[in-house]
Amino acid sequence: MRKKLIDLSHTVEHGMITYRGLPAPIICDFLSREASKAHYAEGTTFHIGKIDMVANTGTYIDSPFHRYADGKDLSELALESIANLEGVVFRADSTVRGIGPELFSASEVKGKAVLVHTGWASHWGSEKYFEGHPFLTGAAAELLKASGAALVGIDSLNIDDTSGGERPVHSILLGAGIPIVEHMCDLEQLPEKGFRFHAVPVKVKHFGTFPVRAYAVLDAQ
Repeated sequence: MRKKLIDLSHTVEHGMITYRGLPAPIICDFLSREASKAHYAEGTTFHIGKIDMVANTGTYIDSPFHRYADGKDLSELALESIANLEGVVFRADSTVRGIGPELFSASEVKGKAVLVHTGWASHWGSEKYFEGHPFLTGAAAELLKASGAALVGIDSLNIDDTSGGERPVHSILLGAGIPIVEHMCDLEQLPEKGFRFHAVPVKVKHFGTFPVRAYAVLDAQ
């Protein structure tokens, strides 16, 4: 059967801001094509790029180490926990900021990638993106933990309310070994179920967060 792939990631670009207060990535040449001519035969050139960025750039995954010093880091995440997961999408009420457990309570999420579609990604690249984003409540996180969710993703600025210093959703989910994917996009292109989800970062030791190319695989009609 033919498959359809849907990209759920923002493009990382020079100078873009993912989160206020964090620096934008600097993308440049380490070795330009022009400079590479001195190293290779005539007509043969290469480009080696350089990027300087914080881990929380673009669409990224949080491993338990992001929150807990003794939690699994990126290199310790089993592929089975972040790739080829059965996925399910929940459509949040766009008029509600704090998304509670009632959105998930009637559904089976055990072993699944739970993706929360808020529509907030439509504000990506604007000042609106940084103000008043939707988030999950601690009670919602407790339910997802108890229900055995494998991974939780959201298409907004943060899965937590950032108006204060507490981060209950990160604490609950990462404490249970459940990875989090933030700043997703195009969740409106997915059906509510019937797809596989992938969000694999670079395998970095002693690192808790890294950008991913998150995507879904659907059976083509």
